Amino acid sequence: MFAKRTQPPAAPPAARPRRRGLRLALVGLSAVVAIVVGAAVVGGVVISGYLSDAPQLPDRAALWTIRRSPGMAFLDRNGHLIATRGAKYGQAVTLAQLPAYVPRAFLAAEDRRFYQHGPVDFHAIARALQANMQAHRSVEGASTLTQQLARTLFLKREQSLKRKVQEAYLAWKLEQTLSKDEVLELYMNRTYFGDGAYGVDAASETYFGKPASQLSLIEAATLAGLPNAPSRLALTTNMPDAVARAHKILATMRAEGWINDGALAAAMATAPVLAVTHKGEGDEGYVLDQAAAEASQLSGGATPDLIVRTTIDPALQDVATAALRDVVLGQGAHRNVSEGALVSLAPDGAIIAMVGGLDHDKSSFNRVTQAHRQPGSSFKVFVYGAAVEHGATETEVRNDAPISVGGWSPENYGGSYAGAVTLQQALAHSLNTVAVRLALEVGVDTVAEFARRLGLSEIPPHPGPSIALGAYEVTPLEMAAGYQVFQTGGGRTTPYLISEIRSTRGEVLYSHEASAPTPVLDPLYATRMVNMMKTVITAGTARSADIGRPAAGKTGTSQDWRDAWFIGFTPDVLTAVWVGNDNGAPMAKVTGGELPAVIWKRYMTVAEKDLPSRDFPWLTAEPATTPPTTTVADDIPDQDEPAQMSDAPVRDADADPRADPDAADDPYARGAPYAAGDGYESPRGSDDADPESGPPERWRPPPPPPRTSGAYDAAPPDQDDRYPPPQDAPQSPADEAPRYRY
Repeated sequence: MFAKRTQPPAAPPAARPRRRGLRLALVGLSAVVAIVVGAAVVGGVVISGYLSDAPQLPDRAALWTIRRSPGMAFLDRNGHLIATRGAKYGQAVTLAQLPAYVPRAFLAAEDRRFYQHGPVDFHAIARALQANMQAHRSVEGASTLTQQLARTLFLKREQSLKRKVQEAYLAWKLEQTLSKDEVLELYMNRTYFGDGAYGVDAASETYFGKPASQLSLIEAATLAGLPNAPSRLALTTNMPDAVARAHKILATMRAEGWINDGALAAAMATAPVLAVTHKGEGDEGYVLDQAAAEASQLSGGATPDLIVRTTIDPALQDVATAALRDVVLGQGAHRNVSEGALVSLAPDGAIIAMVGGLDHDKSSFNRVTQAHRQPGSSFKVFVYGAAVEHGATETEVRNDAPISVGGWSPENYGGSYAGAVTLQQALAHSLNTVAVRLALEVGVDTVAEFARRLGLSEIPPHPGPSIALGAYEVTPLEMAAGYQVFQTGGGRTTPYLISEIRSTRGEVLYSHEASAPTPVLDPLYATRMVNMMKTVITAGTARSADIGRPAAGKTGTSQDWRDAWFIGFTPDVLTAVWVGNDNGAPMAKVTGGELPAVIWKRYMTVAEKDLPSRDFPWLTAEPATTPPTTTVADDIPDQDEPAQMSDAPVRDADADPRADPDAADDPYARGAPYAAGDGYESPRGSDDADPESGPPERWRPPPPPPRTSGAYDAAPPDQDDRYPPPQDAPQSPADEAPRYRY
């Protein structure tokens, strides 16, 4: 018998480790799936949150007007057109109305695969990621033309994931609403091309003087390159770089087969030519800048094109510009004077002329509203006004003699003093020591409160004694507003430039409401001030401003002849004039009674030409108890030049003198009232100074509190590299350049 075959032993179970590996794989896969699902859920939640406040698409018609910046037409006070400004919109064009190379130029510049991808181009995103990773910086973008359009119409240009998510979502919504051709048309009609032009037709008219349907190939490529950087590639200032980008666009068009070699060569050999030499707005520029900024605020965000009626008298605007420019460029040419400003007001505060500088094309900085300068002696009217309000009269006598305030020894120019003088004489001849004495009598805080009440809101409430000599900076418009209280007999007005704003459909969006001046000064006190300020013109420092009819005003010259002023008025017109240098450099001994007074007289002679000569109708008779006039010497030299100050070591002249231990025995430093005629003595210090060599470099008035200006033009929405955000400029001492607060 055959022995029974023995079966080989069963092999050890090999499936067990395979099952364990399978289980591990399944666990790993489950984890990955869980992570992916979790990430998707989290991402979905995040994206859902990002989209919860995404802008909603309006209807198709509204896409052509949403966020459209309004254009503005400016009229003078008579309703005649001065200029147009702001956004320029041409005719809405369709692709069928344009040569085929025009839309293709835009596709070559922004999105050559526009018709091959959806609202988001994932191929471009991958390509951009690779390029940026290789360069270790952002060198390539991936936004489609539709995404760019969505950003322009609905979003801000912030760099954030939320904005990118919303941009992609809105691009998808746009392509759900519009065809590809319609998206391209909307993009070409709504994008910004610089120089205020929105849309290809407006850009074509602005730069080349022709409709978009007549653009040549090189012109189309040049315009297509502008939306990416409309400021840097501006045709008016950087044509070479704009043409270089146009050549790259032409090369892309050839690579895509959209143009042939002949068209490429012809376009490359042609230089685009601007239709006309672009010029600025010249003499009206300062007015239009201010009016545009105010109109944007006053219209309450209204988006239609605006018709802005200003208060400007065009004839007087021309006279003011010519007078300022001729005198500064003529008489001021050899006296180190390079700039000036003039503003003229009607009695209700309407600005009838405003010249912010000699040439708006060279500098758009408006020195009427933005330049903060030391007013010098022109501020003394507020010192005298505060004293008059506290009972002083023009016939009262004060002693023009040396004075010291906590170690500060202000002097008259040349160290000369007139002795006993009336307040009328002291103001007429601009005597420094009398102004300081008056400020100490009533208190410097009282002087500051008086000036602030009259409209000089930036004067600090607790100044130092140098306020008496105009150490705190003001703008010409602020000075004009303050002086107008005296012109109107004690009523305060607010200067205004716009009388009405309408839409092109005739809807009134804003109208200036006429109102009586707000009483801030008793007419009797205003009468006393006007009588003293009349003498400044008839027998004082402003005799060169005499126009042969009742007028009042005051000259001013700041430390080292850095600023020269004259502000004066008749019953019908008030005008403030400033001359100096933007960097605060000293002039060649120019005083307020010279160039500013000459400019004022030339302008006011024309402004008053057709008006009857009359005195101020509101002047009030003095009470019967007013003391009689005191007779004093009348051969007083004018002291309109900057004050020479003591050589003695001093601390900050605008610090509170009561805090100075060295001033403990000084009755004026302690704030004691000043008695009329008191001959308080102190060392004069600089009697030997040569009056022909100018004031020595010594004491400097301290600066006023830090201030900043928010006067920036608004940038068109959602565009690259054009307008940096406003920055607060660093502050500098009052007598160091720059003098302006930007």
